[in-house]
Amino acid sequence: MRRVRISKAPLERIGISPARERFDSLEPPLIMGIVNVTPDSFSDGGLHYGTDEAVEHALSLVERGADMIDVGGESTRPFAREVSVEEEKARVIPVIDRLRDMVEVPISIDTRHVEVAREAVEAGASIINDVNALRGPGMDEFAAESGCSVVVMHMKGTPGNMQVSPVYDDVVEEVLTFLSERVDHLTGMGVERELIMIDPGIGFGKRVSDNLRLLRELHRFRETGCPVLVGASRKSFIGKVLDLDVSQRLEGSIASAVIAYVNGASVLRVHDVEETRRALDIARAVVEAPTRWDT
Repeated sequence: MRRVRISKAPLERIGISPARERFDSLEPPLIMGIVNVTPDSFSDGGLHYGTDEAVEHALSLVERGADMIDVGGESTRPFAREVSVEEEKARVIPVIDRLRDMVEVPISIDTRHVEVAREAVEAGASIINDVNALRGPGMDEFAAESGCSVVVMHMKGTPGNMQVSPVYDDVVEEVLTFLSERVDHLTGMGVERELIMIDPGIGFGKRVSDNLRLLRELHRFRETGCPVLVGASRKSFIGKVLDLDVSQRLEGSIASAVIAYVNGASVLRVHDVEETRRALDIARAVVEAPTRWDT
C-alpha cells in the first residue's frame, strides 16, 4: 500500500487543528471526496467495497485535490435497505483506521448511528456527517462529548421512504427552519456553533423543483451563521433535467457544484474531485479576485 503525503496547506486554509475541524474560518470552496464502502450506493456501489479498494480510492481523491474525505458504510439512496450497526462498522472502521496515518486531510464519518460514530472517531475521524441531523439516540450527546465537528442535514422521512411523494408548502423556509432548530438544539447540548455545518439535503425527500430551488436560494442558509455543505453530485434531479443515467452526470454535477458555491456553499461533497476542483478554481477566480489576472 502506497503512502500519500499531502501538503497541510488545505488544513491551514480552513483553520483545522488536529483534534477538531473548526468551520468558522473556512475559505471556500472546499471539496469533500466521497468514499462509499458499500455494495449498493446509487452511483458507485461495489466499486470500492473492500477495505483495500476504499483506501486506494480515498488516497486517489486526496491526490486529485480533496480537502477532506467522507467515509460511509450504509447507502442512503432512495429505498435503500438498512444495514446492521455491526455490518456498517465492519465496512468503515478498518478504512478510517488505515487512512488516519496516510493522509493529512480530515476524515469524516457518514453515519446515522452513534455506535458507528463513536468507533469511527476513536479510529481517526474528526467530522460526523449525519443525514439524520444527529436525531438518533445518543448522537447529539456524543457530538458534544467528543468535541468533533458535525454536518447536520435535512431529510424528509428516511432513505426507505423519503422519495414517496414528498411535498412542501415552501421548501426553502421549511428546510431552513428545520436546520436552524437543529443548530439551536445542538448548541444547547454543548456543541460549539463553530463546529457545525449545515446541509439542505439535496435529493433527500425532495422533488426536482425543490432541489433546483434550494440551489437557487442557497444564500438563505447562511442566515444560520453556519457554513453550508452541498452534496448534489450525480443526483437523480440532474438525470431528470438532462435525461441521462448516473454514468453521464459529470457535467450536471459540476454545474451544480459551481452554482452552489456561487450561491454560498463552503463545501461541496462530490465523486469527481479533480474535475470539480478545476471548475471551482475558475469560479473562485471570477467571484473573488479577477484583478489578480491583469497580466
